[in-house]
Amino acid sequence: MTLAARPAFDRALWESDCWARLEQRQADADRAFVYGVVSTGIYCRPGCPSRLPRRENVRFFADAAAARRAGFRACLRCDPDGASRAEREAALVAKAVALIESAEGRPAFDAIARSCGMSRHHFHRMFKAATSMTPGSYFAAIKKRRALDSLGQGESVTTAIAAAGYGSPSRFYEGVADLGARPRALSRGGAGEHIRFTVAACSLGFVLVAATQKGICAIELGDGADALAADFRRRFARACLAEDAAFSQAVADVVTLVEEPSRAFALPLDVRGTVFQEKIWRLLREIPPGETMTYGELAAKAGCPSAVRAVARACASNAIAVAIPCHRVVGKGGTLTGYRWGVERKAALLKREGR
Repeated sequence: MTLAARPAFDRALWESDCWARLEQRQADADRAFVYGVVSTGIYCRPGCPSRLPRRENVRFFADAAAARRAGFRACLRCDPDGASRAEREAALVAKAVALIESAEGRPAFDAIARSCGMSRHHFHRMFKAATSMTPGSYFAAIKKRRALDSLGQGESVTTAIAAAGYGSPSRFYEGVADLGARPRALSRGGAGEHIRFTVAACSLGFVLVAATQKGICAIELGDGADALAADFRRRFARACLAEDAAFSQAVADVVTLVEEPSRAFALPLDVRGTVFQEKIWRLLREIPPGETMTYGELAAKAGCPSAVRAVARACASNAIAVAIPCHRVVGKGGTLTGYRWGVERKAALLKREGR
């Protein structure tokens, strides 16, 4: 096997790209390089707020250590040796998320902003850029999750609504209109809900397909039919489970999709998640068969380039395999990172799509 020769590093091209990114003050360039200014002897981040120097006075370095070896000293304004702006903002967002999640009742967003050393407007903008949600929307998603968790544990609807922090039942019902299952039914393990499910064999092992009256709510892959079925029955212990000819056809369509993941899938889906998760799942369905996207690229497409981990968690929370193609998201350099139903299945699906 003959390996292709690695292309030679073109420093002039690299420096031209660095200068273009410096001119645009691209925040994501802070990790890519630093630049030194000959006239001052100082090196800075690309996002430094100082005045743009003349091009002939600029030298580019891959990292701060290289700039120091060349005799430059660190800028006191942008602190290129410390955490980048993106890293500092990520830490502040993590702090804000912890405060929001631990608040009893509605969080005091002004106080949270002050604890992060920001105005409410700046805090709101930073939080949305990182999570693709406003602080208020994030808190609404937390309330919804808390209420659904309580319902799933058998709490009454009234108790779950009060414990989650809803001011009135109407607010709760507005927030969960897309559940596919009624809240009271969820509080009784799916009691009263008609959920059809079955397990079928496929070339990747076994596939469980489940559907509510709204559409397919789960496509799960596994090694054993009994284990898949047992887990589903545990989650919907009191649901009315049924099989009919129409659903058998839907299962056949899902098995065909597993065998040929590049085929169009026209069956309706009953998607359940937070606002952020559902946004990521919609974007996943826009990735064409045979193509892949990194978690970073998906985060950027969602409008939150710094929320790579949140995007990865949203992919991992997807319960509808193949139809919502989270298998098309890969790590840097095309590496096959974790997959809810096994990396081997992820590789097989991508191979079937011609990648």
